[in-house]
Amino acid sequence: MKIAMVSEHANPLAALGEADAGGQNVHVAELSAALTRAGHDVTVYTRRESRDEPPEVRTEQGFRVVHVPAGPARKEPKDHLLPYMGEFGGFLRDRWTAERPDLAHAHFWMSGLATALAAGATGTPVAQTFHALGVVKKRYQGDKDTSPADRIRLERIIGRQAGRVLATCSDEVFELSRLGVPRSRISIVPCGVDLGRFTADGPVAHRRAPHRLVAVGRLVPRKGFDTAITALAELPGTELVIAGGPERGRLSQDPEARRLRELADRLGVGGRVRWPGQVSRADMPALLRSADAVVCTPWYEPFGIVPLEAMACGVPVVATAVGGLTDTVVDGVTGLLVRPREPRELASRVRRLLDNPALGQTFGAAGHDRASARYSWDRVAADTLRAYHKLVPEPAATAEAR
Repeated sequence: MKIAMVSEHANPLAALGEADAGGQNVHVAELSAALTRAGHDVTVYTRRESRDEPPEVRTEQGFRVVHVPAGPARKEPKDHLLPYMGEFGGFLRDRWTAERPDLAHAHFWMSGLATALAAGATGTPVAQTFHALGVVKKRYQGDKDTSPADRIRLERIIGRQAGRVLATCSDEVFELSRLGVPRSRISIVPCGVDLGRFTADGPVAHRRAPHRLVAVGRLVPRKGFDTAITALAELPGTELVIAGGPERGRLSQDPEARRLRELADRLGVGGRVRWPGQVSRADMPALLRSADAVVCTPWYEPFGIVPLEAMACGVPVVATAVGGLTDTVVDGVTGLLVRPREPRELASRVRRLLDNPALGQTFGAAGHDRASARYSWDRVAADTLRAYHKLVPEPAATAEAR
């Protein structure tokens, strides 16, 4: 099958941890690689952010990345990209008119808009993954939501027009249904984890304190790192590593990093919070293995890949019971769930693990088994293909893959 992945702001080649580079980048890259391994021809279309970027790149995994000239050739916040989606869609239309893919898979709502423009002109079937919904973001961020004003209205149209919508968790199915997307056109396809990289055995990063907690993610308020920092005040003998954001040398320029550091200093735990900055994918497993627990404390989370990576490494997870985290973390089996923005509850749950290492090992082993059985990228790719085959008949797709 010839598959066009459209990911307007999340380039699968981007370094992770900086603004607008996170789970979606991983999802697009790993899914594209897994589909390529399964014998399919995958091209990812993403916006050009530099004049130095070549028009097209063939990755080591075998899929192609096309840098689409839409808007200025520089990094722009994703919330500023809507005016360029017409140009992006026009590029896709011209490409697909010359050589139409069997199916287009749009990632994020603006990709869905550009894809719809091209698909309507070429008759290309469309699958849509939103990764995050504007209605949920607005609910939690209120006036601080920087999304374009038309986002929710356009998401409703995109969801209703797409041939298939791939929700990343059961909570998203409910939200999509409220937007008017028929349940019969929704498939649940979660994110995955690289089981070759994230393993229970391997190097372990050095730690300075008797106990260590690790939190990973982009340095944005909704990730809830302030909850973890506040909980640390009730956990003596414990250090907290917050991995993410720009490279370490540029952390002082990051407003959220400054805010969190000031909070840690006010609470008297500044000396127990470590700030490695952006951590490479190669170094991440060792960091996760060094933790007694990985804490994931967002206000909301459409899916969340970090808990899966921790589980694959055999590390228990303490996470807020929001969004996709309620699917991946089984409370009392692979980790513990807490209410968002409740640092005392978080501290109490973490203390339960620190005081009972055997319980943490049991959770870690169960998490490893769950990640291995359910969340490999090859399994996710197979689930994705089943959703694709609702749009492209399987016999034809199978013949194309040969």
